[in-house]
Amino acid sequence: MSHTLATPAHSELIIKKSRFIGCVQPMADRASAQSAVDALWKQHPGAAHVCWALLAGGQSAAVDDGEPGGTAGRPMLEVLRHQDLEGVLATVVRYFGGVKLGAGGLVRAYTDTIAQALLTAPKVTLQRMKTLQCQVPYALEGLLRREIEAAGAELIEVQHGSLVCLQWRLPETQAPAFVQRINDNGQGRVGWMRPEP
Repeated sequence: MSHTLATPAHSELIIKKSRFIGCVQPMADRASAQSAVDALWKQHPGAAHVCWALLAGGQSAAVDDGEPGGTAGRPMLEVLRHQDLEGVLATVVRYFGGVKLGAGGLVRAYTDTIAQALLTAPKVTLQRMKTLQCQVPYALEGLLRREIEAAGAELIEVQHGSLVCLQWRLPETQAPAFVQRINDNGQGRVGWMRPEP
């Protein structure tokens, strides 16, 4: 099951006089990630590199930012994949200390910086959500609202017409039992607007 991060987490390593400042943080998409990287350049104008990796919304990115190809962004991305993360940006700001690390040393440095940040990062399990919508007579609106609240579902919209139309979102795994409960209590008076799970 995939996870994301609740809040950003940071790390810092000094390797052969080079300073590696790592951050892992929740991130929705590539545009937001690019904004975050741009902000890091403003915060660290003297840095030699700002390398980053992103896994979000089915998209991925691995940016070496001038480091030898495949020594920074891709190893960081692999750490995120190995931890089964989604919606996460990993960044490392490097201040060059004058000693070259070589390709293997760079891979280890960037991997370790992100791994250290992830050790303290609070993770949140991602759940697939399902949106349900039905029409009920006014007499059943209170019952349905109580069931939605009891399930911890998110009520999205309610429309009042000749019938009451309600739309809500809940974890996909809870949907079949929820629909069965509503059908049992509604005694044939519930009209589903979307296919039942």
